[in-house]
Amino acid sequence: MPLVSVIIPVYRAEGCLHELYRRLKSSLETLTLDFETIMVEDCGGDASWSIIEQLAHQDSRIKGIRFSRNFGQHYAIAAGLDHCNGDWIVVMDCDLQDQPEEIVRLYQKAQEGYDMVLARRVERQDGFLKKLASFYYYKVLEQLTEGSHDHTIGNFGIYSLSVIDKVLLFKERVYSFPLTVRLLGFNVATLDVEHARRFAGKSSYSYYKLITLAIDSIVSQSNKLLTYSIRVGFLLSSSAFIYAIYLIVQYWLLQVPVAGWTSIMVSIYFLMGLLFVNLGIIGIYLGKIFDGSKDRPLYIIKEIAGVIKNIK
Repeated sequence: MPLVSVIIPVYRAEGCLHELYRRLKSSLETLTLDFETIMVEDCGGDASWSIIEQLAHQDSRIKGIRFSRNFGQHYAIAAGLDHCNGDWIVVMDCDLQDQPEEIVRLYQKAQEGYDMVLARRVERQDGFLKKLASFYYYKVLEQLTEGSHDHTIGNFGIYSLSVIDKVLLFKERVYSFPLTVRLLGFNVATLDVEHARRFAGKSSYSYYKLITLAIDSIVSQSNKLLTYSIRVGFLLSSSAFIYAIYLIVQYWLLQVPVAGWTSIMVSIYFLMGLLFVNLGIIGIYLGKIFDGSKDRPLYIIKEIAGVIKNIK
């Protein structure tokens, strides 16, 4: 078995792949000659797959998987994990913000007795709005789920085979690798790493995609939104009851006429808005249940490059 497997989801990364291969090869060969790199191309529509085929032809340790259509980054990670062979598995992005040179440090830290070592990006080289959105997303996630979440930790890290075997037991339709890993426990360490700027291209995650991913992740990890909607309902009912008593006292004891039209219309629209929000929350959960009940595969592979093992 290769000592180290490196899983890399690839999407519109034609400008990065040659440099990524060069730096991976240089770094990993200081650690071991026995490694494999599985690049999973997520149908970005550029020349990434041709480059992966070329790299796999010149180096048998480079292997490629190409999806039949775009499934998403985390499903690409799942495909790589399904087909890797390593005792230790590294997951990283393809844009060289996760630097290959840090893999050696992650491995050395893991040898101190840890099942996984997560890379902590102390100074993220992302835009201000993206960092701010990430920070508040994890704060919301902490409120809605158990445990704490560090917004400086992403996919990048090294994981033992025993950890990955447990990750593969999770077959949820909404799949998020870093959130799944954090559910497992095990002996975990973090290591501060240097986060670089993108080597080429630009992020494929628009703010709409990021918001959609955040909603999917929260719904898949917690049902507290439903609990909160019940609490809001009770709060509104209690407030309405108290306000009704106040109006009765005004009308019967103080002889103050109750003005109705404006307050009634505002209350109706306010309550109807909350009602539709609650129905929307329930609808999201029902939709996820419906998607999961179909039991469809997480991804479809169109072609491969190099020798790929069967799914675990």
